[in-house]
Amino acid sequence: MTRRRWIADEVSGSRATLLGAHADHLTRVLRARLGQEFDISTGNAVRRGRITGIGEDRVEFELGEQVPVDVLTQVTLALSIFKFDRMEWAIEKCTELGVARIVPVIARRTEAHLAAAAPKRVERWQRIARQASEQARRALPPEISQPVKLKDAIALPGGTRILLSESEQAAMLKDVLQSHPPGGDVLLALGPEGGWTDAELALFRQAGWSPASFGSTILRAETAAIAAMAVVLAELQ
Repeated sequence: MTRRRWIADEVSGSRATLLGAHADHLTRVLRARLGQEFDISTGNAVRRGRITGIGEDRVEFELGEQVPVDVLTQVTLALSIFKFDRMEWAIEKCTELGVARIVPVIARRTEAHLAAAAPKRVERWQRIARQASEQARRALPPEISQPVKLKDAIALPGGTRILLSESEQAAMLKDVLQSHPPGGDVLLALGPEGGWTDAELALFRQAGWSPASFGSTILRAETAAIAAMAVVLAELQ
């Protein structure tokens, strides 16, 4: 039986701890008991953990042998900010699929009130990503950075930098990925609702990004993000 995986809140030597609501979910919802074993991510490894103590808002583990983990292609998603409920859904699903980093981007067509409120949402996005990571048995949650302006997003480094655009017709995403160097990282940029402006597309191309498309179908922003991650997994893993 596959063991549930948790990301430790505290680690000290051969001991790890879950705290607060994290621990409360394990004790009250999953009915944790002394001696029960789970996989515990410690930040640099995943180890087998045995529960040695259960207290109020606290579960303690004794750590044992290291557990093998899959090594995934590092994918960064530069995700233009859009309606928060749908953006949270995209963050959750892209985390389950294996995204390594999400950079929220303030694009020209990002609604002003969403851009203003986005910095206060980062902590919530990080919490959603952590929960999704445990659900998907990831070793670590993705990094979710503070929102950046477009010029900073364009300057993000990456082995293969791909601009997803509905106006691109010549190159499909899967074809662009075929030129991806083995072991290199991938950076995907996705526009907001309404897409990139012509000026933004020109800036990306001038900076050396490779444009790519899903075809003639116009996808919602959250659907495009999830579909892009699925294509990357299918082509590179």
